[in-house]
Amino acid sequence: MGRIFEVRKSAMFARWDKMAKNFTRIGKEIAIAVKAAGPDPDNNPALRRCYINAKACNMPKDRVEAAIKRAMGKDTSNYEEIMYEGYAPHGIAVLVETATDNSTRTVANVRKHFTKAQGALGTTGSVAFGFTHMAEFKVKKEGLDADELELELIDFGLEEIGEDAEGNIVIRTKFNEYGNMSKALEERKIEVISAELTWIPNNPMELSEDQANEVLKMVDNLEQDEDVQKVFHNLK
Repeated sequence: MGRIFEVRKSAMFARWDKMAKNFTRIGKEIAIAVKAAGPDPDNNPALRRCYINAKACNMPKDRVEAAIKRAMGKDTSNYEEIMYEGYAPHGIAVLVETATDNSTRTVANVRKHFTKAQGALGTTGSVAFGFTHMAEFKVKKEGLDADELELELIDFGLEEIGEDAEGNIVIRTKFNEYGNMSKALEERKIEVISAELTWIPNNPMELSEDQANEVLKMVDNLEQDEDVQKVFHNLK
């Protein structure tokens, strides 16, 4: 009984850690969005995206509103968005998106994670060419026909449409078509579960299970870093 309790407690703490990380990530995204285009989501597509993703990870409304108020204050941190590129073990390409108020600290920490895993931090442009920058929307499939939806959305920048493991419809556009697709989904009253800007690998690489676990361990360590927002890779 004690062992079962310990396992459950460990799983609970892991969920809390993930939730806390998501809240921190979205809080930084809110700060960047508000600084760039103001606190009105009707005139700020990036802030609307923050609202959607805050709801998806159950971030309380009062925390979202508090983050907006902080972003409007004079003493709030000014976050700089920096993307780092490099290679994990076994030649896997990795992109690391960060939001930081201290780039010296951030690059040192990111380099440490690459080096510890026998990877290598690269220069700007050394890896990104192998990915396509896209906007990705997940919507509930209930009441929708994917084929009909594809025809409806083709004029709004649709590049790809499919389903994820949970059965949600996944819609992808080029990243600069985010606003057009967001508006099209909103006008059709289609519920968006999440909306992200993402990097899709052009040529995913397959590794053995042991090799893949080495890569995923490095990715996990990067994702735990306080300055890291998202990590993308081309591991199949």
